Amino acid sequence: MVRAVEEERETTSMKAITKGINENGGGREICEITTRRRYVGGGKGVSSALALSNAITNTAASVFGEIKRLEPMPPERKARWRKEIDWLLSVTDYIVELIPSKQKSKDGSTLEVMVTRQRNDLHMNIPALRKLDGMLVDCLDSFMDQNEFYYVSKDDPDQKGKNRKDDKWWIPTPKVPPNGLSEASKKWIQSQKDAVNQVHKAAMAINAQVLGEMEIPDTYIESLPKNGRASLGDSIYRCITDEYFDPDYFLSTMDLSSEHKILDLKNRIEASVVIWKRKMNAKNEKSTWSSAVSIEKRELFEERAETILLILKHRFPGIPQSSLDISKIQYNRNVGHAVLESYSRIIESLAFTVLSRIEDVLHADYAAQNPTESANTALKESSSPSSSMVKTPTPKEEGEKPNAAATTETTTSMTLLDFMGWTTLDQATDPDSKKENNMKFGMTAKPPEIVNTKKSSYLERA
Repeated sequence: MVRAVEEERETTSMKAITKGINENGGGREICEITTRRRYVGGGKGVSSALALSNAITNTAASVFGEIKRLEPMPPERKARWRKEIDWLLSVTDYIVELIPSKQKSKDGSTLEVMVTRQRNDLHMNIPALRKLDGMLVDCLDSFMDQNEFYYVSKDDPDQKGKNRKDDKWWIPTPKVPPNGLSEASKKWIQSQKDAVNQVHKAAMAINAQVLGEMEIPDTYIESLPKNGRASLGDSIYRCITDEYFDPDYFLSTMDLSSEHKILDLKNRIEASVVIWKRKMNAKNEKSTWSSAVSIEKRELFEERAETILLILKHRFPGIPQSSLDISKIQYNRNVGHAVLESYSRIIESLAFTVLSRIEDVLHADYAAQNPTESANTALKESSSPSSSMVKTPTPKEEGEKPNAAATTETTTSMTLLDFMGWTTLDQATDPDSKKENNMKFGMTAKPPEIVNTKKSSYLERA
């Protein structure tokens, strides 16, 4: 019975995708990309949701590639992106829900009828993501007329011994005038950084919300150990369950020197959160997920673990997806969720890349104005295995610098609402807390500002 229902949903999803793309001029090629069941080993086909998610991801990868310079997109690539993303997003026009509405009949009487409307989450988030998408493209276009910095290739003879020392050695190095950028140019670049930072935070919030609404697959649950201690290990478990807990101190004791170690820690903590949630929801005392630990203590452990996950997500935004996120995307059957997750994910990734390129220019400007200090910093970074990881100051570090925001003349008081002119993301972006953010490397210092409440956590619906 369950299999029949799933097959019926698959058929409905595929018909909606085909209808939407055909009516929007997508043609046979795009229909094949998104609706064809690609059979692989074992004879199982890819679901419509996963096929559409892969199509959006692959389209973005082929159009944008790896943004190595701050420069406008070629017109043909920009036109291709607009055309193909419109085709793929047109599917959501046919994902609807029934809502009550009043209708007047010919005799003047009022009837209450059910009418169709685009599903609420799609109705709110698709226009927002389109706006964020447009802001990123406009940001790249705005660098067309700048003439104060340029890029040199790693093969340039003058760059011998001056190339990047991090793991992005193939990225061109920006060059600025000997005395650095002018004040006007520096302020303008900083304003672009602030705008892209707002785009990054909004896309991250939408992506976290969508992942939180996705169901956890049975295959992931079956792979979990029986308790959180087995997932975390004795040392991490003792730190999280200790009477006195400080997330910043906890992370300072962890080895976060490589991307692999950060991802491993994230996977362990996410698995423990899922285990604790299931144990709290186990009402039958004989259940294999039940536990002797009180619900109050388990809720406390869960909150601590989610705090660590939020800090990791914002301190290291460039790390790959966790095992839980990959499992959710792979086994998801909700086409609407698949579109929102993939579209928000690529916007988040593009925004992070643009922020990194802007930081390269600002770093080159700082190095030009402080050659001695920058040389010492480069020497330290080259010997550090984690020099390429983007980090943000901890709340304690921010507290030691109450006047840090006043030392730079930037437009940090502007919020995402000022840039975009819509209010559908009020829960994701708290206007009252924007003025307290001290941005460094384009990220916020306090992760809870993006996910305001416990219910909006991307692990809540475990």
